[in-house]
Amino acid sequence: MSFSMPLYHAPDFTDPRLAAAPDARWEAAPMDGVAPEYFHSTSMYPEYFKIDGVWRLAEESRMDASVVLRPDGRLDVVENRNLRRGDRVILGRSERGEEGIYMHCGGFSAGDAALDDQFVFRQGRSRETSYARDYDHLIELLRYEREHGNILWVMGPAFAFDEGARTAMAALVENGYCHGLLAGNALATHDLEGALLHTALGQDIYTQISQPNGHYNHLDVCNKVRRCGSIPAFIEEYRLDDGIICACVKKKVPIVLTGSIRDDGPLPEVIGDVYAGQNAMRALLKNCTTVICLATMLHTIAAGNMTPSFRVLPDGSVRPVYLYAVDAAEFVVNKLLDRGSLAATTMVTNVQDFIRTVARGLKVIEE
Repeated sequence: MSFSMPLYHAPDFTDPRLAAAPDARWEAAPMDGVAPEYFHSTSMYPEYFKIDGVWRLAEESRMDASVVLRPDGRLDVVENRNLRRGDRVILGRSERGEEGIYMHCGGFSAGDAALDDQFVFRQGRSRETSYARDYDHLIELLRYEREHGNILWVMGPAFAFDEGARTAMAALVENGYCHGLLAGNALATHDLEGALLHTALGQDIYTQISQPNGHYNHLDVCNKVRRCGSIPAFIEEYRLDDGIICACVKKKVPIVLTGSIRDDGPLPEVIGDVYAGQNAMRALLKNCTTVICLATMLHTIAAGNMTPSFRVLPDGSVRPVYLYAVDAAEFVVNKLLDRGSLAATTMVTNVQDFIRTVARGLKVIEE
């Protein structure tokens, strides 16, 4: 099996409905952080806007943002909180050309999609679903993306509780299959706890036996990292070379850690301001071409909302962005599908088994 990138089919703008469509309307934002009434809200799908008689693609779309027509003619997708007074905000609530706005949902299907093929929800998946083909596709995709794309992992703390999962993920990082990591304080804290003490929340990460006074372990690790001033300084001082965070630091893979109201510590790198955290996440998501979300409902939904279904490459070509959501709970992965993600593949399975299967398929760990 070899990976083949789907071709993108732009809409047929000679279709009478689109050819006769009016130009999109705009209105100036009345004040900073406020959109005009009847603003158009974007999706993760490719969306075209008719400007001066020409249909143009907004190149970096994502869910629930506004479209700003810049003086130089660029179409910027901007969160409403980042609008500035006077920004020319596109208006319109229809998406089939009636108001100069067209949402293209079938761009990566065979042939040209019908003009009426608009936003739909996908069917959910369950633990009874067969995922053999999904694993094969993902393994070939990752081989392709290592050389030609940008792979972003979104991870919950479940990996830090299992020695084999930590080893498998670290091997993926070390072999070039990770270009960025989004996580929270817990994943980093417990992974570093595993590196320093071979425990996570005080339990041995292999035997799962609780250690004496082990409930202090993660707090001690947080405290030591804070004393060192940063995660890299902590790793250097304690000469650590084990696990996911160590591998990312060693390979200079960017990490964004965003905070939660329940965090211990937190680690120095954890971003406590929710909007600053959102901006930092988006900075990594902006370049990704494959996103793999593992055992974290809130980070998965957040990343899914920020991720478009397509990416415009420097040569002007359009390619899909692949989004995977893996969790042991059907509810979690189907929450992503319920948001209407175009290229989402969901897998209901234990993430520790998942990551070892992928690592073995890529031959970065032994069978």
